[in-house]
Amino acid sequence: MAKPLVAVVGRPNVGKSTLFNKLIGQRLSIVEDTPGVTRDRIYAECEWRGKEFMLVDTGGIEPRADDVILSQMRRQAQLAIEKADAIILVVELAAGITANDADIATMLQKSGKPVVLCVNKCDRLGDVPPEFYEFYNLGLGDPVPVSSVHGHGTGDLLDAVFEHLDFEKGEEYGDHYIRVAVIGKPNVGKSSLINRIAGEERVIVSNIAGTTRDATDTVIENEHGKYVFIDTAGIRRKSRVEEAIERYSVLRAYMAVDRADVAVIVIDATTGFTEQDSKVAGYAHEQGKACIVAVNKWDAVDKDGSTMKEFQKKLENDFSFMSYVPFLFISALTGQRVEKLYDLIRHVHEKNSMRITTGMLNDMLAYATARVQPPSDKGKRLKIYYMTQASTKPPTFVCFVNRAELFHFSYQRYLENQIRETFQLDGTPIRMIVRERGDK
Repeated sequence: MAKPLVAVVGRPNVGKSTLFNKLIGQRLSIVEDTPGVTRDRIYAECEWRGKEFMLVDTGGIEPRADDVILSQMRRQAQLAIEKADAIILVVELAAGITANDADIATMLQKSGKPVVLCVNKCDRLGDVPPEFYEFYNLGLGDPVPVSSVHGHGTGDLLDAVFEHLDFEKGEEYGDHYIRVAVIGKPNVGKSSLINRIAGEERVIVSNIAGTTRDATDTVIENEHGKYVFIDTAGIRRKSRVEEAIERYSVLRAYMAVDRADVAVIVIDATTGFTEQDSKVAGYAHEQGKACIVAVNKWDAVDKDGSTMKEFQKKLENDFSFMSYVPFLFISALTGQRVEKLYDLIRHVHEKNSMRITTGMLNDMLAYATARVQPPSDKGKRLKIYYMTQASTKPPTFVCFVNRAELFHFSYQRYLENQIRETFQLDGTPIRMIVRERGDK
């Protein structure tokens, strides 16, 4: 189910990013200390009252500015507004209502989206100062006083946003479709691959990096099953994201991963693995998606009898933080092995959705602990009472133990490998949660 999206907008320097970090900071998911796992700070998950939604930070809006960058930032914010289910407009107490604030409020009223007015930098506790009431003149209902630095009022702000969100909103496609995000850095052939799959020119293809500005859906039904392929603008290194509009394209690529069941990470065989490929793959891994690495432009590589084997061995080392990921060598230009992509997508999707009974898990656990004894520290040995599967997508397992601090990372990795080997969970990340007996 798609999570609601909330956009944080306002003119520059009113504290949008500070507010954004405050809202997500207390409940931000733990990020694995693994190379390639990253999080783009302009887009993150926020949890409130037991429900999750996505929060997006935008560049400051200058409605009257003619500067190219500022006009692109304005366009970026408009794109965020179009996608959002609700909007937080941030204004600054000390500055009062500026002409830009009034213009932005008018723009938001025309959008028809629900807007919550946040008056930031109300840093003193107690009654709000008289100048606070000026903000009623924006015509956006009751303002909410907030201090994004100290966190005062953020609960009231989230309560106000919460009233406008529909958490029962379904995905536009049914569960019988497998949603596939085709991701990668610019100019690796993502759009060419989509066009080859669709059998027609669905996406603009150019050798100019960044041609695809939007995420587009291609619905495919064939003998292999039903698929929705989501093409995205390339994710590129942040230092090269000079245009604000392209910054938003990066955001949309991440949003496509969030919508997807399977991420096909496209890399260029002629240039090989790059650091940016690890960032792209890391986001999909962090989000728990089933993953495939498609090595495109294989037709352009000079080959002998061992080229593919050597290339794959190098890739396995490059993708060591995703040791489960399968590789497929393709050519979007000639269609080489593209047909095999369907079955591989279905296979990794099934593994990502796989449920294992508690009995089978504990049989595996008994074998694994007999083979390699759990670690001990200062005379205390780790005891694992039992293991159960908590959820799927990705497969998530809970281990109940006597003392969580004895559950060393290396032993956890060993158990993950045993689960993966026993139940053949290739193509999907695995999550492990450790609970002491008596924990709720």
